[in-house]
Amino acid sequence: MNLREYHLFFVVVFGIVALIVASPALSRLLVYPRTVFFTELWYVGSNHMAEDLPFNITRNENYSIFLGLSNRLGSCAYYLVEVKFRNQTQPAPTSFGPIENRTPSSLPSLYNISAFVEDEGVWELPLTFSFDYEYDDVFLQVRFYNMALNGVVLDMTDYVTSWNSTRSDFFGSLFFELWIYNTTGSNFQYHGRFVSLRLNMTG
Repeated sequence: MNLREYHLFFVVVFGIVALIVASPALSRLLVYPRTVFFTELWYVGSNHMAEDLPFNITRNENYSIFLGLSNRLGSCAYYLVEVKFRNQTQPAPTSFGPIENRTPSSLPSLYNISAFVEDEGVWELPLTFSFDYEYDDVFLQVRFYNMALNGVVLDMTDYVTSWNSTRSDFFGSLFFELWIYNTTGSNFQYHGRFVSLRLNMTG
């Protein structure tokens, strides 16, 4: 190699090193076109962690979680969350396949929560709930009276869950369906997402 070739070699190596060093800073300046648009829905425990979530439920005891969602749709969105409860034999919503083919549960909503969330925005709501119910020792069932959600008492007199001999529990599922406002149809449509909190009525 002559001097000119050495010079060219060092310039190339220096350029590569400079790009590697500068890449974290450049990535903050470059704006890449967004190609995926979606909404995230989740819940976490009272400590903002995916642990210590309520499971074994005692009658009239208060339990707390945080419900959250993030908007990655490219524009402000108007959301509706339907709060529902089901036992092991009742229909659950679907969240697989194309969004247009997903279906909500046919069960009625106990409570609705609405939220406007800006693009790239995150929304979160603390939820405190409790259940009032009684055991039916003859039919091995839990018969519900009501659920209190953030201080609002919701009628559950038509709700029953039976003993599950396979799992050895009185299974119930408190779940949250996500709906989004469709400006074209001027109505809310199921957004193909839900989260479910499995509960065991023990005491």
